[in-house]
Amino acid sequence: MMTAPVRIASLLLSGCIAAFAIAGPVYAIGGGGSGEDNQTMPTCKKGQVYDKKTKKCVKQSSANITEEDRTDYAYALAKDGRYDEALAILDTLKNPNTPEALNYRGYATRKLGRTDEGISYYLKSVAMDPHYAQVREYLGEAYVVKGRIDLARDQLNAIKAICGNTECEEYEDLDQAIVDPSKI
Repeated sequence: MMTAPVRIASLLLSGCIAAFAIAGPVYAIGGGGSGEDNQTMPTCKKGQVYDKKTKKCVKQSSANITEEDRTDYAYALAKDGRYDEALAILDTLKNPNTPEALNYRGYATRKLGRTDEGISYYLKSVAMDPHYAQVREYLGEAYVVKGRIDLARDQLNAIKAICGNTECEEYEDLDQAIVDPSKI
């Protein structure tokens, strides 16, 4: 027979498991330009975008969605493998020429197999913000895909200079991609 504290703990654990099962998928967004590296963002149905202010999915054409929300949401879609949808969201930006938007456009196009096009977006992003470590990671990964390990190592060295060491996520991820390109 269970004691009262054990029964309460069992009920709490069951409730947590049920809540986790019902919550649905949530995708972490990290490394974006907004400084909210540990935020989570659900992905919405096609034609919708997540509005951080209202914490709801709204029509993609909603005028109330900020450029930052659209950019971050496009990245969430790309990380979820929904590359065409990510590009469609990026196409709605009033200013598509920010380091983050160009980086995410590069990521989505590279993942669609258009590596050279992706590199062109990454290079534009780097020109705008040479200290943006995530774009250098993705540019380095694109160079690995192209077999240009020398250029990938150049990006690795740039990330080391940006981070001040080799212990930042971007450095570790690109280093791993150079060692094992199947991880890209």
